[in-house]
Amino acid sequence: MGAAERLNKLVLIGVGLIGGSFALDLKRLGRVAQVAGVDVDGDNLQRALERGVIDQAHRAIDAAALNGADMVLIATPVAALPAVCRALQPVLPPDALVSDVGSTKRSALAAFQTHLPQHFSRCVAAHPIAGSDRSGALAAQFGLYRGKKLIVCPHSAQHRDSLDTVCALWQAVGAEIYQMNADEHDAVFAAVSHLPHLLAFAYVHQLLDHPQGEHYLQFAGSGFRDFTRIAASHPQMWADIALENRAALLELLNGQQQQLAQLQHCLHTGDRAALLRYFAEAQTVRENWQNHH
Repeated sequence: MGAAERLNKLVLIGVGLIGGSFALDLKRLGRVAQVAGVDVDGDNLQRALERGVIDQAHRAIDAAALNGADMVLIATPVAALPAVCRALQPVLPPDALVSDVGSTKRSALAAFQTHLPQHFSRCVAAHPIAGSDRSGALAAQFGLYRGKKLIVCPHSAQHRDSLDTVCALWQAVGAEIYQMNADEHDAVFAAVSHLPHLLAFAYVHQLLDHPQGEHYLQFAGSGFRDFTRIAASHPQMWADIALENRAALLELLNGQQQQLAQLQHCLHTGDRAALLRYFAEAQTVRENWQNHH
């Protein structure tokens, strides 16, 4: 194992499911000597220490937390990234690499370039495609990334060794690495992740606003459960994601309105053949995706 593939000290900013699971696997594999956790929640830090997710606990991004770090993983909500980078700037070791796990990448690169200009070449924008409805240090688990995708979005000033190190560490915990530019990333995940969350939230709101909605919910079954599972996601996190990726989402919402208008037309005209074609096309796409994933 090369020195670049084994960390002396990982600093995890935001100790929860995503960063905590990464740290657990690296520790188990012997890929990191020590993990320092930075979190504003003291109780969460204590739980992380007790579970062995981290070895050191810090309540602030300061010289004590960053001393000796050769990698910083920012696992906070996406809207917090600029403030985190500003706090890192005066205390970040010059050769440390910085990476994130957020689901919007144009905003991540903008934060890195604006607030860490001297370290920008060592900043790697990354997005692991894994998760859970659980959060916090207690949600961290071994093997979360086995067989999951990890998207990296290199930029024009990218330090190749930093990119290679980040990719090697994610591969070590079982992730499959994919590269795309930040614009493509944000368009892709607006379509397959961010829009579905907005639609789930909107559907639940439609029931909430209906005068008989509470009565209707008494009879909701598996269809409601499946469709609305992601409406139970963290509101603050998804508000941040939606605003960070608003341009792509506004375009997709316009497209969604056109789809609903098409359905309305079929219902108004009683066009059963058109409905069958519409549903069958969607069924085929969904089945093909399921069979290959």
